[in-house]
Amino acid sequence: MKEILWLGRGGQGAFTAAKLLGAAFADKGGDAYSLAFPSFGPERRGAPVRAFTKLDNRPILDRSETEKADYIVILDETLYTPALQKLLKAEGRILVNTRKQSPDWIAFDGDALAAALHLPVVNTVMLGALSGVSDAVTDEQLVTAIDRYLSPKIREKNKQAVCQAVREVRQ
Repeated sequence: MKEILWLGRGGQGAFTAAKLLGAAFADKGGDAYSLAFPSFGPERRGAPVRAFTKLDNRPILDRSETEKADYIVILDETLYTPALQKLLKAEGRILVNTRKQSPDWIAFDGDALAAALHLPVVNTVMLGALSGVSDAVTDEQLVTAIDRYLSPKIREKNKQAVCQAVREVRQ
């Protein structure tokens, strides 16, 4: 099972990204199962939020929070702490929305791409970056999920964001 932990702030769309990844994976058909869920309380906009995506070729019965992730995607670089390394599986990787380089993570400047596309949040940008480094789903599958689950007025920019992020992270 692949497990992804999303860290963001309320209003950044971490849970939406988690759901879109799960939908894209499940849309593969056949033996493709996913589960996406958030973890937050009565926090307000801007408070730290966690979301989880689980992907497997068997039905997912474990509905608990991820203890060891294959990927941790951080939408706001201020949420990174060295303690997150302990939440990774042996081959796990951390993807951070930042310009800062570090041996502890894969840096991707999601804010710059979101700004260029006039997107208010980086969730689909970082979703595309994750797709580019993980190969969990293709950008085509993400585009299909966006078409199915996002409002028509925001689809095109978000599809652009996913595809551009995949291209950039693979360069």
